[in-house]
Amino acid sequence: MANENSYLPNDVPDFVREAEAAIAAGEKLGIEEVTIKFGRGLMGEPFTSKSGKELVEIQIPNADPSDRRPWEYFVVSPKMVHENQFSNGLWMKLPENGSTRLSRSVRDGADADGKPIWRKESRTVSNTELKSLMESYKTRDSVLGKLSDKKEEVAAVPKKAANSQSKKHEESL
Repeated sequence: MANENSYLPNDVPDFVREAEAAIAAGEKLGIEEVTIKFGRGLMGEPFTSKSGKELVEIQIPNADPSDRRPWEYFVVSPKMVHENQFSNGLWMKLPENGSTRLSRSVRDGADADGKPIWRKESRTVSNTELKSLMESYKTRDSVLGKLSDKKEEVAAVPKKAANSQSKKHEESL
């Protein structure tokens, strides 16, 4: 029992020594990953692909609120998507240096009966760009931000003018 902690240098495997040397040099081990957080409403129902794999569709909201095109989406294994601690959101990890193919349905006119014809538009983005696309809602003006702007506007109006307007309104009733 006294000899359990007395290892000889040759007893430690080479990959362990290399990893210890890399850590001592300040290098990070393993694959760098990007964590993408998103809401439950962006994940579709699981489905089985033609090749028999279980997949799930993740939608990406348009960054511009005035953009009325259908949202882009990508598919991943449902095993890659996890619930957060409080079960109100989802997250997934993707390799930082990888890429993901995004698709979107685009209306391509109408047939003779007037039914719309759709085609699929695809593009490939890096996973770091995918993270920024998924989390673009963080850069939008929030309702609370608009509320604070309204409070500032109300504070800037003189109180006499506000009181006289309310009295006029009461008298008209």
